[in-house]
Amino acid sequence: MAKDKIPSTPAIRLLKQQKVPFTPKPYTYEEKGGTAVCARELQVDEYAVIKTLIMEDESGTPLIVLMHGNKQVSTKQLARQIGAKSVQPCPPKIADRYSGYQVGGTSPFGTRRAMPVYVEETIRGLPAIYINGGKKGLLLEISPGDLIRVLQPQEVNVAING
Repeated sequence: MAKDKIPSTPAIRLLKQQKVPFTPKPYTYEEKGGTAVCARELQVDEYAVIKTLIMEDESGTPLIVLMHGNKQVSTKQLARQIGAKSVQPCPPKIADRYSGYQVGGTSPFGTRRAMPVYVEETIRGLPAIYINGGKKGLLLEISPGDLIRVLQPQEVNVAING
């Protein structure tokens, strides 16, 4: 993606509408590269690269979990903290349908379907975060405070080392 050609995704349109300052951070996307590739390409700490995970509870109700790039989600802890019997990641095609984005380019902003959002509590303390802008190969640098203001997520403590 050319650095001067930033796409107008639903995420970017929502952030502009909400007057959220952000800096586009395009990078060369690698299939199955994950947050390690983003962090390497942008020369940032993988802990500050926030992944957007689409999951569902035992009744098939979708939800979004925002997690540090170098951590995993304890689905047992998550289910306990949100009052569900179980939580599991959605298969990619289902996640795409819920979010309106392709896995690898999923943003928590401007999703096709409104879903509850859960954020790992330690994300709030970072000076800046890098989160998907709605397209593979595009992260947005924003403040955690703006993320919290726009998404109004519920904080959880479910990070485990991956």
